[in-house]
Amino acid sequence: MLPKAELECREPEMNKLEAAFARELSCRPAILWWGFEPLKLRLAKKCFYTPDFGVLYKDRSFHLYEVKGFWREDARVKLKVAAQSFPMFSFHAVTRTKSGWRQEDF
Repeated sequence: MLPKAELECREPEMNKLEAAFARELSCRPAILWWGFEPLKLRLAKKCFYTPDFGVLYKDRSFHLYEVKGFWREDARVKLKVAAQSFPMFSFHAVTRTKSGWRQEDF
């Protein structure tokens, strides 16, 4: 097992669905910057939410995206609580369909 300091410095790894969405973000001309798991939001004393992607658009709006193949109820609840607690961000969930990406706004 790695020492705690090394665990904290490791880069997060994307799953296949997240990697596909990252490729999609890289092709969008309206985006200035995007990052994978760029921040961690505290929802309660020992409860955090880490969005999959943070995206800065050319209009300087910052959006947070959650990429899901399927939903567990606790993940949906955390996303809803985060959207209510941090109104300075736009929260979205995306799932892949045969024709592209489906987006749900929170």
